[in-house]
Amino acid sequence: MDDTPVYNLKAVVLETGLKPDTLRAWERRYGLPTPNRSDGGHRLYSERDIQVLKWLVARQQAGLSISRAAELWQRLSESGQDPAEMPEYAPAHRLAHAPLMLAGQALEDLRSAWVQACLAFDEQRAEAALNQALAQSPVENVGLGLLVPGLAEIGDLWYRGQASPQQEHFASELALRRIESLLAATPSPVRDGRILVACPPEEQHTFMPLLLTLLLRRRGWAVTYLGANVPAAQFEEALDSVRPHLCLTSAQTLHAAAQILSLAEILQTRGIPLAFGGTAFAMRPSLARRIPGHALGNQLEDSLDVIESLLASPPPAPGPPAIEPALRGAQQALLARRPHIEAQLLAQIPESVVPAAQLHTGLDNLSQAILDGLVLGDLDLVAPELSWVEGLMAHAHVPTERLTAFLDAYARAVAEHLGPQGKPVVEWLDRQTSDRPTGAKEG
Repeated sequence: MDDTPVYNLKAVVLETGLKPDTLRAWERRYGLPTPNRSDGGHRLYSERDIQVLKWLVARQQAGLSISRAAELWQRLSESGQDPAEMPEYAPAHRLAHAPLMLAGQALEDLRSAWVQACLAFDEQRAEAALNQALAQSPVENVGLGLLVPGLAEIGDLWYRGQASPQQEHFASELALRRIESLLAATPSPVRDGRILVACPPEEQHTFMPLLLTLLLRRRGWAVTYLGANVPAAQFEEALDSVRPHLCLTSAQTLHAAAQILSLAEILQTRGIPLAFGGTAFAMRPSLARRIPGHALGNQLEDSLDVIESLLASPPPAPGPPAIEPALRGAQQALLARRPHIEAQLLAQIPESVVPAAQLHTGLDNLSQAILDGLVLGDLDLVAPELSWVEGLMAHAHVPTERLTAFLDAYARAVAEHLGPQGKPVVEWLDRQTSDRPTGAKEG
């Protein structure tokens, strides 16, 4: 891809569908893209810069916030990979920005109006923006071009400390309510084939699977949606009743992705194909290989074609790679000794360094993330969780050296309580701390 800076700002706006203010904000906040300057001081972009922008837009349409999309690009680039050339992030056969281009900037303007109304808890104004969008654009465009990136934008504001959890919840509820009302208005199915959509155990995020249900219903498919946090036993009962030809599931977190394994095992015994997607997979290109099923990819728009292809002729599902015995041993040992490790750290780290409530939460999250990585057979899957926490701390003006000290203390406790069985965990934690800022060990 050509790195020669030849395109001015207007050309990039036309090519990507992004506003000039958005381009400048992304450059300032995330260092992407990296345009040159003309002799007159004007920005000049290369084909590579445009490729980066289209990649970021596609990740937004997959449900990532712009901060997480930018972090993913930087992380993959630093590891020596070209994100734009990776099969997991192959460009869609439709232009990634197409839903944003309706009537010039009309849909993007309505998305901005919807976001601002949600932040102001102004339900009437938010509903008016949605109504206007639906009056001039298909449901598919509004879902993919307004609601998905709009929710991601609000989530990103929360991550940077510029929006409250209540504002994020308000927006999510409005979006879910609208999708549910559109679902109720869909006609009866006209195509052969039954689809079951379910969130795995302990997955509470329902917007993306609900939107997928709506889009499939609008294509004429019979889709049964089970909602959030479906336990394995209830999942089996639904299989008996629905008798689906394909099951779909979604994971926004690493823990939810690990829970998919229990559903996959049930489906394998019944010969029912499984397809999966979600933010957890978008953030970790290698995670999909750990699930015995078919990855839907990172763009919801193209997932529909993948689903229809699976219904027409499902290929054999790939099995997950074998898990090393050392990782299985570490998992069993950590499960057994986890309470002792966490109790030791609670006693060692004073309230003045980390408040008790935050320490409890941090210990619980770290232990669970490591267990999930062990269950999935790859501790490197946990690394994005640490990067996310590190960014959250930075936005909250909490010294990130505390994360390094916390990981060091956790590694020492694991080594003490697990002995040789804890070696994979200790070595992995050592690798994480070696690349992070250090300070005086606290506690």
